[in-house]
Amino acid sequence: MSLVIPKSLKKGDTVALISASGATPSERLQPAIEAVEKLGYNVVVGETCRTRHGYLAGSDALRAKELNDMFANPAIDGIFCIRGGYGATRILPMLDLEMIKNNPKVFAGYSDVTALHIVFNQQCGFVTYHTPMPSTEFIKPAMDEYTWDYFVNSVTNTEWKHYFLENKPGEAMRTITSGNATGILSGGNLTLVTASLGTPYEIDLTGKILFLEDIDENVQRIDRMLTQLKLAGKLDACVGIILGAWTDCGPLDTKIPENNLSLQQVFDEILAPLNIPILADVTCGHVLPTMSLPLGKKVTINTTNKTIEVVG
Repeated sequence: MSLVIPKSLKKGDTVALISASGATPSERLQPAIEAVEKLGYNVVVGETCRTRHGYLAGSDALRAKELNDMFANPAIDGIFCIRGGYGATRILPMLDLEMIKNNPKVFAGYSDVTALHIVFNQQCGFVTYHTPMPSTEFIKPAMDEYTWDYFVNSVTNTEWKHYFLENKPGEAMRTITSGNATGILSGGNLTLVTASLGTPYEIDLTGKILFLEDIDENVQRIDRMLTQLKLAGKLDACVGIILGAWTDCGPLDTKIPENNLSLQQVFDEILAPLNIPILADVTCGHVLPTMSLPLGKKVTINTTNKTIEVVG
C-alpha cells in the first residue's frame, strides 16, 4: 500500500525547528535559523532547540509534547529536526500517533531521527525525508550545491516520481551482490534500526529495500548489529539493500591488523549470502556531500547499471 505523500513546502511556508534527541550547542542555533530562513521559510523555533537536560534537548515529556504540538498545529507546514544525537527512542511511547497520522507534513532529519522515520512510515503511514540537518550540515562551510539541491528538491517536490538517486559525479556506486529489486525504501542509521528490535516500534522490512549507514562504530560492532538483524529475520525479509557512508567506522584494534576484519569482509560474509541485490558506496549518511532520501517511497535498484530510481 502506498504511503501518504506530505504536501510540498514552498517559499513563505512555516517550518518548525525541533530536537527530539540531543541538545543544540547554543552557538549553532542562530546560524541554523538563518540557514533555514535563507531557503525562504518562516521559522518557528521550538523550546527544545534552547533547552538542555544533560545530553538531551530537555525532558522526554517536553520533547514529546513539542513534536505532538508541531504536528497538531495547522500553521506549521513542515518540521525539520535541528540535529540528531540521542533520545528519540525515549519519547516514542509519548507520541500521539493517531493525531500525527491525521496531520502528515514534511518531516526531515537523519541519524537518531531514524527512530521517528520508522514509526511515522509504518504506524502513521506517510513518507518522511532522510536529510542533513540545520545545526550540523546546514552551517558547515562544506555544505555543497549537490547536498543543497537534494535537500531542497526532497522537501519542495514531494510529489516527484520516476527520478534517480545519483551519487555526485565521479563517485561511483559499487555492486556487492547482483540483481534488480523494487520495494518501499526503509531504514536509516544502523544503530537505530537495530535498537528498534523487540519493541512495539520494530522495523518491518518485509518486501522492502533497506538503507543503512552509520558513524563512529568499529567494524566489530557493525558485525554484531548486522548479525542481530540477520538472526531476527530482518535481512531475510527485505528484497534489496543500499549501503551508504560508514564514517569513521574503522577497525577495533588498530595496532594488530590480524585481529581485524575489514568492513567489506563483514558485508561479504553477512550480507552477500542473502542473494539479494546490494549496492554500496551510496553518497548518503554522516558525510558531505550527501543525498536526501524519501523514506516510504517505492524505489528500484539495478546493480547492473548501478542505479537507484524512485518509481512511486
